[in-house]
Amino acid sequence: MARLSHTQLTRQQTRLVPEEEPEFQIAPMIDILLVLLVFFMSITTAEILQVNEGVILPVAKDAKERAKPKTGEIIVNVLWSPLTDVGSIEVSEQQFARADELKDLLARAVAAAPETRILIRADRNVRYDYLRSIMIVAGGAGVGKVTFSVVDKDNGTPAPPANTPP
Repeated sequence: MARLSHTQLTRQQTRLVPEEEPEFQIAPMIDILLVLLVFFMSITTAEILQVNEGVILPVAKDAKERAKPKTGEIIVNVLWSPLTDVGSIEVSEQQFARADELKDLLARAVAAAPETRILIRADRNVRYDYLRSIMIVAGGAGVGKVTFSVVDKDNGTPAPPANTPP
């Protein structure tokens, strides 16, 4: 056996082992995906539509799909009793008899988020004057965007709410 010089010995020791085909490790990949899933689930907020089943929405076949709000949205359910010819307003499960009672609630929401808008879910029997009073109060509170919720068919299938110009 021949004796190797120092240079040959160093070269032989630093020579890389022939590369093998790497094995794909699935377990660490699953761990990372689960961590990401938990992370995104924890930071995502679920938007719960505050729907009042007593509201029968008007029909608007030409409704346009609304854009997803970037900031806060207040859902205002407006009910109308044809027997007594009186309306009532419901916001976040709070009942209001008159529109001017909403002003403080709307003003606080606008102060917290200036781009706040309201989604009006008005019964199809609500009088225009009653809706007008709600919009006047909303404007007075600083709300610049108002959206109306409607259905696209008479059988009650919800359609996307139509936007009103600011």
